[in-house]
Amino acid sequence: MSKTLISVDVTKKAHEQPIPLHNRWHPDIPAVAQVEAGDTFRVECIDWTGGQIKNDDSALDVLKIDLTQVHYMSGPIAVAGAEPGDLLVVDILDIGPLRDSEWGFTGIFAKENGGGFLTDYFPKAQKAIWDIQGIYTQSRHIPHVRFEGITHPGLMGVAPSQELLEQWNKREAALVATDPQRVPPLANLPEPHGALVGKLRGADADRVAREGARTVPPRENGGNCDIKNLTRGSRIYFPVFVKEALLSMGDIHFSQGDGEISFCGAIEMAGWINIKVDIIKKGAQEYGVTSPFVKTGNMEPRFDEYLLFEGISVDEKGKQEYLNATTAYRRACLQAIEYLKKFGYSGEQAYVLLSTAPCEGRISGIVDIPNACSTIAIPTAIFDFDIKPTSAGPKIQKIEKNLAQAQK
Repeated sequence: MSKTLISVDVTKKAHEQPIPLHNRWHPDIPAVAQVEAGDTFRVECIDWTGGQIKNDDSALDVLKIDLTQVHYMSGPIAVAGAEPGDLLVVDILDIGPLRDSEWGFTGIFAKENGGGFLTDYFPKAQKAIWDIQGIYTQSRHIPHVRFEGITHPGLMGVAPSQELLEQWNKREAALVATDPQRVPPLANLPEPHGALVGKLRGADADRVAREGARTVPPRENGGNCDIKNLTRGSRIYFPVFVKEALLSMGDIHFSQGDGEISFCGAIEMAGWINIKVDIIKKGAQEYGVTSPFVKTGNMEPRFDEYLLFEGISVDEKGKQEYLNATTAYRRACLQAIEYLKKFGYSGEQAYVLLSTAPCEGRISGIVDIPNACSTIAIPTAIFDFDIKPTSAGPKIQKIEKNLAQAQK
């Protein structure tokens, strides 16, 4: 068994953890542990909200969540000998939920507080709770579904250099300035409220809280990439930007569909991850990489059959767009949701299902002007009834439309 390098206590709040956590990216957040190249170890992580979401049948917690106090990361972990220009090699050896915390949650966030890919269609806060049973999960809020998870860290990355951090903040501020009143905002700029900066205290803590990049998007350092295939057996190569790399991780997902479309769209959980680290000296320079890349593992669940829905670059009002893969993916997701509604699911239940089950999302065509073709594929085996079309029409199931609501 791998030695536990960082432990957490799910009964305590994020700022009360025995080993300090952080929820901002900044090169001056000090390491809480150090390892050598070739070491294997275990890291425990609280869920991405720091315990703000409860295992109950109310979505008031989703409605009222403070999004400045999320994405709590375990780390940073200093890797002795790592220097800028190197590649940090991280092997995911094993991963799972924390003992006595074998459940997860999925949220549709309110449009005015987080939103999601389809927030214009599903603007109200709702929630599903999932019970985790070994490699399987099912939810009392989405009946007739059971599937194997592709468990993975939604968030893993190394610290940025000061120069890279300043680039992030400058370019994201410029984007927000194009439409500063947009809801949801175009980006989440540095915000000291809710910042947790590890072991720092006093003036240094205040400065880092003001400067630190929020952890919502993926960037050149990795971060919140939400790649479902980063599971057991995967190897991730991170370009190193600061001395000792300063590796951090969190936001563990039991399962997720490509895109994590409902924003809090994976099956979020508190968990542990066993990893091994190594260094390829000057690897980032020699291979010409400026962002992470991955060798996938072979421990994913395999499905033999999918229903695949297509979307093209024509928006819902019939406006033709040019090779817009985002519009195409939205149209594919909306078509899949409408299809699942014919069997008795609510639109919200179908939305959550596409976000959590191991659905395959693709840019299937990006050259045939003017339409990109994006697809989402649903594995048919996750249902306990047949969802394939027949001449008799859809067999409507008795499905309680019972996602947890945010009733005041």
